[in-house]
Amino acid sequence: MELLFVILIGLIAGLIGRVVLPNRGLLGGLLLPAVGGAAGAVVWVALTWARLAWDGGWIWVLTVAATLLSVAAAGILIGRSRAAADERRFEELAGQPATPA
Repeated sequence: MELLFVILIGLIAGLIGRVVLPNRGLLGGLLLPAVGGAAGAVVWVALTWARLAWDGGWIWVLTVAATLLSVAAAGILIGRSRAAADERRFEELAGQPATPA
């Protein structure tokens, strides 16, 4: 049951990250929620295998922190990568370098 709550927290973190992080137009609507849900589930399972008690506070703190960091890192890195790829493709199609912003 706790794993369900962790995945839900990850999905909500991804939805919030979708609104807050830059380049949201390049990320798609479900990418960050999927990253958040998957990251939360993986971290939770890893911490339970590490014998952290599911009713302890540290497992929740570590899982939520890792989920938030995963969503932020994915949003920033993927957004930058896609923006750079779009810029390179534009320069290729236009036949001239774009002016820096």
